[in-house]
Amino acid sequence: MSLPAITHKGLALNENEHLLDDKKHIVSIRLNNSDRIAVRSMAARLFVRESELYRFAVYHLLNRLHKLHEDTCVGSDLLPLFIEFKDELNTHLGLKKHQLFKIFNGKNPDPEKFVSMADIELLLLPQHAVRQRLQQMSETAGQRRVDTNAWLLEYLKEKYHFSVYDADAELPLLDSLVLENR
Repeated sequence: MSLPAITHKGLALNENEHLLDDKKHIVSIRLNNSDRIAVRSMAARLFVRESELYRFAVYHLLNRLHKLHEDTCVGSDLLPLFIEFKDELNTHLGLKKHQLFKIFNGKNPDPEKFVSMADIELLLLPQHAVRQRLQQMSETAGQRRVDTNAWLLEYLKEKYHFSVYDADAELPLLDSLVLENR
């Protein structure tokens, strides 16, 4: 059953659309003192305002994590992103395996794109545990690597048939939004 269109200040929306307007919004974040001092110092060195550096950080984050914004990017399509940001996402967001399972498989991916819970757990384990787990797997016997991250990447690439995430690829929508906000 389809939901009716909702109007907000003359803009029509349905359940799959987001309200986009050109208004800027004030957002509050909590930073520890050392992070705030570091941002202030970087802004001074770059001869920009702190707010510009915060906007740059948000823009950079949105560009790097853009696959999470795309509804068509599900299942194993998200693996390159989570491999690239494995340590940062675990450290700063504290994601649990059931949360990752929903992120990967919650939007009903094709059976070919389904990511197993065992592979999701590999993204959350510390390096030594990942290495032990890979050593125990028969599928990885011929792929043994000195670098555990490279070994994990090779295993997942072979199993799920994806290419490495292109860090230089930019999201055109975000580029146009930045140009409009200048």
